[in-house]
Amino acid sequence: MARDRTPLRRRAGALAAATTVLALAGVAPAAAARPPRGHDVSSHQRHVDWPTARAKGARFVYVKATESTDYRNPYFSPQYAGARRAGLLRGAYHFARPDTSSGARQAAYFVRHGGDWRPDGWTLPPALDIEYNPYDRKQRCYGVGRARMVRWIRSFSDEVERETGRRPVIYTTAHWWRLCTGDSHAFSATHALWIAHHGSSRPGRLPGGWRYWTFWQYRVKGGLPGDQNLFNGRAGRLRAFARGR
Repeated sequence: MARDRTPLRRRAGALAAATTVLALAGVAPAAAARPPRGHDVSSHQRHVDWPTARAKGARFVYVKATESTDYRNPYFSPQYAGARRAGLLRGAYHFARPDTSSGARQAAYFVRHGGDWRPDGWTLPPALDIEYNPYDRKQRCYGVGRARMVRWIRSFSDEVERETGRRPVIYTTAHWWRLCTGDSHAFSATHALWIAHHGSSRPGRLPGGWRYWTFWQYRVKGGLPGDQNLFNGRAGRLRAFARGR
Protein backbone atom coordinates (compact mmCIF):
# COMPACT_ATOMS: atom_id res chain seq x y z
CA MET A 1 0.00 0.00 0.00
CA ALA A 2 1.22 3.52 -0.72
CA ARG A 3 2.30 5.29 2.46
CA ASP A 4 3.81 8.56 3.47
CA ARG A 5 6.25 8.63 6.33
CA THR A 6 9.04 6.12 5.81
CA PRO A 7 9.77 3.69 2.99
CA LEU A 8 8.43 0.17 3.47
CA ARG A 9 10.01 -2.77 1.70
CA ARG A 10 8.14 -3.73 -1.41
CA ARG A 11 7.37 -7.33 -2.09
CA ALA A 12 9.41 -8.46 -5.04
CA GLY A 13 8.25 -9.72 -8.36
CA ALA A 14 6.56 -8.46 -11.46
CA LEU A 15 3.06 -9.35 -12.55
CA ALA A 16 2.42 -11.36 -15.67
CA ALA A 17 0.98 -9.70 -18.74
CA ALA A 18 -2.27 -7.76 -18.28
CA THR A 19 -4.26 -10.26 -20.30
CA THR A 20 -3.15 -13.02 -17.97
CA VAL A 21 -4.21 -10.99 -14.95
CA LEU A 22 -7.69 -10.51 -16.33
CA ALA A 23 -8.04 -14.15 -17.25
CA LEU A 24 -6.67 -15.57 -14.02
CA ALA A 25 -7.72 -13.02 -11.43
CA GLY A 26 -10.01 -15.52 -9.76
CA VAL A 27 -13.20 -13.60 -10.47
CA ALA A 28 -16.53 -15.26 -11.10
CA PRO A 29 -16.93 -16.51 -14.68
CA ALA A 30 -19.54 -13.85 -15.51
CA ALA A 31 -17.12 -11.14 -14.43
CA ALA A 32 -13.95 -12.57 -15.90
CA ALA A 33 -14.10 -10.55 -19.11
CA ARG A 34 -13.24 -7.13 -17.73
CA PRO A 35 -12.93 -6.67 -13.97
CA PRO A 36 -12.68 -2.95 -13.18
CA ARG A 37 -9.15 -1.70 -12.69
CA GLY A 38 -8.22 0.70 -9.93
CA HIS A 39 -5.36 1.97 -7.81
CA ASP A 40 -4.49 3.36 -4.40
CA VAL A 41 -2.55 6.52 -3.67
CA SER A 42 -1.12 8.51 -0.78
CA SER A 43 0.93 11.66 -0.41
CA HIS A 44 3.70 9.95 -2.40
CA GLN A 45 1.66 10.58 -5.55
CA ARG A 46 0.93 14.20 -4.60
CA HIS A 47 -0.84 15.87 -7.54
CA VAL A 48 -2.49 13.06 -9.47
CA ASP A 49 -3.60 13.60 -13.06
CA TRP A 50 -7.02 12.06 -12.57
CA PRO A 51 -8.43 12.52 -16.11
CA THR A 52 -5.37 10.71 -17.49
CA ALA A 53 -5.76 7.91 -14.95
CA ARG A 54 -9.38 7.56 -16.00
CA ALA A 55 -8.39 7.50 -19.67
CA LYS A 56 -5.88 4.73 -18.91
CA GLY A 57 -8.59 2.56 -17.42
CA ALA A 58 -8.97 3.52 -13.76
CA ARG A 59 -12.51 3.07 -12.45
CA PHE A 60 -11.91 3.30 -8.71
CA VAL A 61 -9.28 4.47 -6.25
CA TYR A 62 -8.54 4.34 -2.54
CA VAL A 63 -6.82 7.40 -1.08
CA LYS A 64 -4.86 7.38 2.16
CA ALA A 65 -6.49 9.70 4.66
CA THR A 66 -4.88 9.06 8.04
CA GLU A 67 -2.41 7.08 10.13
CA SER A 68 -2.58 6.52 13.88
CA THR A 69 -4.15 9.66 15.45
CA ASP A 70 -1.53 12.22 14.49
CA TYR A 71 -1.14 12.05 10.72
CA ARG A 72 -3.32 13.29 7.87
CA ASN A 73 -2.38 13.02 4.21
CA PRO A 74 -1.84 16.68 3.21
CA TYR A 75 -2.96 15.89 -0.34
CA PHE A 76 -6.07 13.95 0.66
CA SER A 77 -8.71 16.58 -0.13
CA PRO A 78 -7.56 17.42 -3.67
CA GLN A 79 -6.86 13.76 -4.43
CA TYR A 80 -10.25 12.62 -3.16
CA ALA A 81 -12.20 15.41 -4.87
CA GLY A 82 -10.17 15.13 -8.07
CA ALA A 83 -10.93 11.43 -8.39
CA ARG A 84 -14.65 12.11 -8.09
CA ARG A 85 -14.55 14.90 -10.69
CA ALA A 86 -12.82 12.54 -13.11
CA GLY A 87 -15.60 9.97 -12.70
CA LEU A 88 -13.85 7.47 -10.43
CA LEU A 89 -15.46 5.76 -7.48
CA ARG A 90 -13.29 6.61 -4.50
CA GLY A 91 -12.81 5.63 -0.90
CA ALA A 92 -10.49 6.49 1.95
CA TYR A 93 -8.15 4.24 3.89
CA HIS A 94 -6.45 4.39 7.27
CA PHE A 95 -3.01 2.95 7.97
CA ALA A 96 -3.27 1.09 11.26
CA ARG A 97 -0.85 1.62 14.14
CA PRO A 98 -1.96 -0.86 16.81
CA ASP A 99 1.06 0.12 18.90
CA THR A 100 0.06 3.76 19.41
CA SER A 101 -3.61 3.87 20.46
CA SER A 102 -6.84 1.89 20.50
CA GLY A 103 -8.69 0.77 17.41
CA ALA A 104 -11.75 2.81 18.36
CA ARG A 105 -9.72 5.97 18.81
CA GLN A 106 -7.99 5.58 15.45
CA ALA A 107 -11.29 4.81 13.74
CA ALA A 108 -12.86 7.98 15.13
CA TYR A 109 -9.88 10.02 13.96
CA PHE A 110 -10.11 8.43 10.52
CA VAL A 111 -13.84 9.11 10.12
CA ARG A 112 -13.38 12.75 11.16
CA HIS A 113 -10.64 13.26 8.58
CA GLY A 114 -11.94 11.66 5.41
CA GLY A 115 -13.08 8.16 6.30
CA ASP A 116 -16.80 8.82 6.24
CA TRP A 117 -19.17 7.04 3.87
CA ARG A 118 -22.40 7.87 2.08
CA PRO A 119 -24.62 5.66 -0.11
CA ASP A 120 -24.25 7.84 -3.21
CA GLY A 121 -22.82 5.17 -5.50
CA TRP A 122 -19.49 7.03 -5.69
CA THR A 123 -18.11 6.48 -2.20
CA LEU A 124 -16.45 3.16 -1.44
CA PRO A 125 -16.61 1.91 2.15
CA PRO A 126 -13.81 2.96 4.49
CA ALA A 127 -10.77 0.67 4.44
CA LEU A 128 -8.35 -0.44 7.13
CA ASP A 129 -4.78 -1.02 5.95
CA ILE A 130 -3.29 -3.42 8.50
CA GLU A 131 0.01 -5.06 7.65
CA TYR A 132 3.72 -5.19 8.42
CA ASN A 133 5.16 -2.55 10.73
CA PRO A 134 7.14 -0.20 8.44
CA TYR A 135 8.98 1.41 11.36
CA ASP A 136 10.50 -1.65 13.04
CA ARG A 137 11.05 -4.85 11.08
CA LYS A 138 11.70 -6.78 14.26
CA GLN A 139 8.18 -5.94 15.43
CA ARG A 140 6.20 -6.91 12.36
CA CYS A 141 3.06 -7.24 14.51
CA TYR A 142 3.78 -3.97 16.38
CA GLY A 143 4.56 -5.84 19.57
CA VAL A 144 0.89 -6.80 19.87
CA GLY A 145 -0.16 -10.37 20.62
CA ARG A 146 -2.61 -12.21 18.38
CA ALA A 147 -5.65 -12.07 20.65
CA ARG A 148 -5.07 -8.41 21.35
CA MET A 149 -4.62 -7.71 17.62
CA VAL A 150 -7.99 -9.30 16.86
CA ARG A 151 -9.58 -7.16 19.57
CA TRP A 152 -7.90 -4.07 18.12
CA ILE A 153 -9.28 -4.75 14.65
CA ARG A 154 -12.73 -5.44 16.08
CA SER A 155 -12.63 -2.18 18.05
CA PHE A 156 -11.69 -0.25 14.90
CA SER A 157 -14.41 -1.94 12.88
CA ASP A 158 -17.12 -1.43 15.50
CA GLU A 159 -16.38 2.29 15.70
CA VAL A 160 -16.34 2.70 11.91
CA GLU A 161 -19.68 0.92 11.66
CA ARG A 162 -21.12 2.99 14.49
CA GLU A 163 -20.13 6.24 12.80
CA THR A 164 -20.68 5.39 9.12
CA GLY A 165 -23.04 2.43 8.95
CA ARG A 166 -20.47 0.31 7.07
CA ARG A 167 -17.92 -2.22 8.17
CA PRO A 168 -14.47 -1.37 6.83
CA VAL A 169 -12.82 -3.24 4.01
CA ILE A 170 -9.73 -4.99 5.41
CA TYR A 171 -6.49 -4.68 3.45
CA THR A 172 -3.80 -7.16 4.43
CA THR A 173 -1.51 -9.94 3.25
CA ALA A 174 -2.14 -13.61 3.92
CA HIS A 175 1.23 -13.96 5.67
CA TRP A 176 0.71 -11.00 7.98
CA TRP A 177 -2.79 -12.13 8.87
CA ARG A 178 -1.60 -15.60 9.82
CA LEU A 179 1.42 -14.27 11.71
CA CYS A 180 -0.30 -11.49 13.63
CA THR A 181 -3.89 -12.67 14.15
CA GLY A 182 -3.33 -16.43 14.14
CA ASP A 183 -5.35 -16.55 10.90
CA SER A 184 -8.45 -15.34 12.74
CA HIS A 185 -11.78 -16.17 11.08
CA ALA A 186 -13.60 -13.48 13.08
CA PHE A 187 -14.03 -11.06 10.16
CA SER A 188 -14.55 -13.11 7.00
CA ALA A 189 -18.35 -13.22 7.25
CA THR A 190 -18.80 -9.48 7.74
CA HIS A 191 -15.87 -7.69 6.11
CA ALA A 192 -14.79 -7.38 2.49
CA LEU A 193 -11.20 -8.50 1.85
CA TRP A 194 -8.64 -6.41 0.00
CA ILE A 195 -5.81 -8.87 -0.49
CA ALA A 196 -2.27 -7.78 -1.31
CA HIS A 197 -0.40 -10.40 -3.32
CA HIS A 198 2.24 -9.31 -5.81
CA GLY A 199 4.29 -11.03 -8.46
CA SER A 200 1.70 -13.63 -9.40
CA SER A 201 -1.15 -14.07 -11.84
CA ARG A 202 -3.41 -15.20 -9.00
CA PRO A 203 -4.22 -13.65 -5.61
CA GLY A 204 -3.05 -16.81 -3.84
CA ARG A 205 -4.52 -18.58 -0.86
CA LEU A 206 -6.80 -16.27 1.09
CA PRO A 207 -6.44 -15.77 4.85
CA GLY A 208 -8.85 -15.94 7.74
CA GLY A 209 -11.70 -17.99 6.30
CA TRP A 210 -12.41 -15.57 3.44
CA ARG A 211 -13.84 -17.47 0.50
CA TYR A 212 -13.29 -14.71 -2.05
CA TRP A 213 -11.57 -11.36 -2.39
CA THR A 214 -13.28 -8.07 -3.19
CA PHE A 215 -10.17 -6.12 -4.16
CA TRP A 216 -6.79 -7.49 -5.17
CA GLN A 217 -3.67 -5.32 -5.08
CA TYR A 218 -1.58 -7.23 -7.60
CA ARG A 219 1.28 -4.88 -8.32
CA VAL A 220 3.01 -1.85 -6.81
CA LYS A 221 3.71 -0.13 -10.12
CA GLY A 222 1.92 -0.01 -13.44
CA GLY A 223 -0.04 2.20 -15.77
CA LEU A 224 -1.96 3.94 -12.98
CA PRO A 225 -0.55 6.17 -10.21
CA GLY A 226 0.33 4.22 -7.08
CA ASP A 227 -0.44 0.54 -6.51
CA GLN A 228 -2.46 -1.46 -9.04
CA ASN A 229 -5.75 -3.13 -8.09
CA LEU A 230 -8.65 -5.13 -9.48
CA PHE A 231 -12.24 -5.42 -8.30
CA ASN A 232 -13.82 -8.87 -8.19
CA GLY A 233 -16.86 -8.30 -10.37
CA ARG A 234 -18.23 -6.09 -13.11
CA ALA A 235 -18.67 -2.34 -13.06
CA GLY A 236 -22.30 -2.57 -12.00
CA ARG A 237 -21.38 -4.75 -9.06
CA LEU A 238 -18.70 -2.24 -8.04
CA ARG A 239 -21.31 0.51 -8.03
CA ALA A 240 -23.68 -1.63 -5.97
CA PHE A 241 -20.88 -2.38 -3.51
CA ALA A 242 -20.28 1.35 -3.14
CA ARG A 243 -23.97 1.86 -2.35
CA GLY A 244 -23.86 -0.86 0.31
CA ARG A 245 -25.88 -3.47 -1.52
